[in-house]
Amino acid sequence: MSSAEKPLIGHLVIVGVGLIGGSVSLALKKAGVVGHVTGVGRNRDNLELAQRIGIVDAWTHDVGEAVRDADVVLLAVPMSAYASVFAAMAKTLPEHAVVTDAGSTKQSTIIAANKFLPGPERFIAAHPIAGTEKSGAGAAFAELYEKRLCVITPVGDSSATALALVMQLWEKTGSRVVTMDAAEHDDFLASVSHLPHLAAFALVNAVRRQKSEGHDPFCFAAGGFRDFTRIASSSPEMWRDIALSNRDALLGQLDAFQQELNGMREALLADDADRLLKEFSAAREAREAWLAKHGDGL
Repeated sequence: MSSAEKPLIGHLVIVGVGLIGGSVSLALKKAGVVGHVTGVGRNRDNLELAQRIGIVDAWTHDVGEAVRDADVVLLAVPMSAYASVFAAMAKTLPEHAVVTDAGSTKQSTIIAANKFLPGPERFIAAHPIAGTEKSGAGAAFAELYEKRLCVITPVGDSSATALALVMQLWEKTGSRVVTMDAAEHDDFLASVSHLPHLAAFALVNAVRRQKSEGHDPFCFAAGGFRDFTRIASSSPEMWRDIALSNRDALLGQLDAFQQELNGMREALLADDADRLLKEFSAAREAREAWLAKHGDGL
């Protein structure tokens, strides 16, 4: 981009400069489509690190002050913080500014935007399906979103201009952008993202509670346990907020999962080898078909 060209985003404000928000900034800077990036957060050390390694050009603790001349605002904060962040920016957000987010649930996000933002039609909810179990600015990297799916959930009165800009933003990070209904998104993510995290936390706790004076059960854990429970190293606070913000959809998925577990329990009680084999084989075939179609799950 030459010095005479105007960037896609003149001033980007990122509220929550961790793995997700930091990686967006690095990706957009790498693509040369952002002018100035301001970071907002509570942790001074994290913000100073973000500036030192080039994620942000400036930072502040004050959301309202940060967004005064923003062109785009990205929320990358815990779900429980949305209402307070929207409220804090409501009086100073410019009329032209577009707001988006990177949260894992969308219906609760849209409700909060409609309640607190002065121009909710300029809020375009988004969910980049990417991440690691690490957190903080130091975990961010520009390639996090490359070839990853980003789901955008516009509503009936969403601004067409805002939607186009948000779609471009996420495309410039390397994401494959799709749009869908917010409720449908929340149902799907409850099954393939939120439920696995609850299952991983539950399994680790089940094993933890088996500890005896003689033996630590974790001493016997190998690759299978490590692979299954990797996501249990994720932020407990973040996943608490996600679970509560998508409670209804997640409860339905927990019921479906419990039904599957009950079926396996019944097969074990009945010493029903055929039923176990049938269920295990069906699961294996479904997973192999998914991998064949989507590679590593992208």
